[in-house]
Amino acid sequence: MKILIVEDEPLAAEKLEAMLYTYDATIVILAVCSSVESAVRWLKANSAPDLGLFDIQLGDGNSFEIFEKVSILFPVIFTTAFDQFALKAFKVNSVDYLLKPIEEKDLSAAMEKYTQLHFPAGKEENIFSAIDSVAKMMHQEKKYRDRFVIAVGERLKMINSADIVCFYSEDKSTFLLTSGGRCYPLDQSLNQLEEEINPKLFFRTNRSEIVNIQHISDIVTYGGTRLKISIPTKNGGKELIVSRERTKSFRNWLSDPTE
Repeated sequence: MKILIVEDEPLAAEKLEAMLYTYDATIVILAVCSSVESAVRWLKANSAPDLGLFDIQLGDGNSFEIFEKVSILFPVIFTTAFDQFALKAFKVNSVDYLLKPIEEKDLSAAMEKYTQLHFPAGKEENIFSAIDSVAKMMHQEKKYRDRFVIAVGERLKMINSADIVCFYSEDKSTFLLTSGGRCYPLDQSLNQLEEEINPKLFFRTNRSEIVNIQHISDIVTYGGTRLKISIPTKNGGKELIVSRERTKSFRNWLSDPTE
C-alpha cells in the first residue's frame, strides 16, 4: 500500500509513520508534505497514492484547499485536533476522521475501514457504517483545559486559561504568561498544549508561540507578509509575530474561530 502523508508538524508526521509501519510493515510512505502548496505540487508531479492521510489544519491553509487545486480520486483519512471539520471531511473522499492525539487502535481501525470500503463485499453497507461512525463522533464534544496547576516552590497555583495571554517556548522550555505579567514553566511542549487548549481562544502564531484572542490589543502588518500582535500585561506586555505561513489562517480565525 502506497501512502501520502500531509502533516506540517514533523514530530506528528514521524509518529504517524511509525504507527503505520507497526500496522503493516509493507506500507510505502511515498512522501510527507508539510503544506497545501507542497502537497499540490507533489500530486501534480506524481502518480496518485493508494491512500492519503491529511492533517486538516496546515500552516498555509487547510487541506480542503488541496481538493480545490488538484483532482483527488484516491481515498483520504483526515487527522486534526478540531472536530468541527467532520462533515466537510466526508464530502471529499474521506474514509475516516481521526482526532489528535491519534491512538494506534484508532489508526488501525481506520486502516481496516479503508480495506473494507475499497476491497469489499457489501461496499454500500460499509459506507453507511463509516458515515454513521462520524455522525456519532460529532456529537461527542471535545473538552479542553480551563485551568493549569503550576508548582511554585512548595505550593500549587491554579491559573485559569482565560488569564493566560500566551504560551511560548524559549531555550527548549515552555512557559505561560499571565495577564498579571507572571511567567510560569510548563512540562508540556507547545505541540502537546495545542491538543489540550480551546482552538476558539488560542492560535499557534508560529512554531514558538500561541496567543489568546481575548488578550490581543493591537495587530499591525510586519515585514510586508507577517503580522505583529501586541498583548498587554500589568508589567508591560509582549509582542508576538504571526509567521508568513500562518497569516492567512490567522486572519480567518480572527473572523470566525470555528472555521
